[in-house]
Amino acid sequence: MAQRLVSAKRKSTTAGNPFTIPAAGDLAPRLDDVLTVIYLSYNAGYLEPSAPGRELSDDAIWLAELVARAMPDQAEAWGLLALLTFLSSRTQSRFDERGRLVLLENQDRASWDEVAISRADGYLATAAALGHPGRFQLQAAIAGCHANATSWEETDWLQILTLYDLLLRFDSSPVIRLNHAIALSHLRGPEAALAEVDQVADRLSSYHLLHATRAQLLSALGDHAAARTANERALALTHNPAEQQLLQSRLEVSDLELAGQAAELS
Repeated sequence: MAQRLVSAKRKSTTAGNPFTIPAAGDLAPRLDDVLTVIYLSYNAGYLEPSAPGRELSDDAIWLAELVARAMPDQAEAWGLLALLTFLSSRTQSRFDERGRLVLLENQDRASWDEVAISRADGYLATAAALGHPGRFQLQAAIAGCHANATSWEETDWLQILTLYDLLLRFDSSPVIRLNHAIALSHLRGPEAALAEVDQVADRLSSYHLLHATRAQLLSALGDHAAARTANERALALTHNPAEQQLLQSRLEVSDLELAGQAAELS
């Protein structure tokens, strides 16, 4: 990346392109790209229990707030700030004392930052009042459903699925469709969700969460051999130590389930 930046600067200098701050009227059309970069920066540190990872995520939230307050009439800027604030409210419960990843359903909600959740609710309300819905606002609303549920069992999956239906109008990417399928599984079961996941499998063949999701659905359907294969593929595709550890533990569970099936057939 450093080499690419140096090369880009050299080309701009040679061509005589000036580096200037865009005029106010030119800012809004460029906003989505800026918000996307901030979002990706947050995600880069999201699953890192180390201090550098958290610092990267904190910097992304700082940038999101800087943009929102600099452009207070842009709903999506407030939407992104709400989304990142909701996500950051769960930071303390995302990893256990041994640095292992804790999934949302197993997190200690008592450790969630209620002040941050309330602040995120306010940011989302500010965005909604501007009357220009967008993908970051809808993702924030989904995160808000999780943040405000008193327990995993009390999660409003119907509202989440409805929000994903709306989100697909703004972002029909295969990753959003994968998340839509996960929400669908909680309402219509693993078979319906797996059918939807398989529709995007070709486009997400190199995405580890596609295979991890398939593994969970296949396991729920009792196909433990296929689930193990999917988990192996997910493990091969991720380089994050916390995710690798989680997937390895799932493989060990698959081995036990397969052993149990063999014992029943013997």
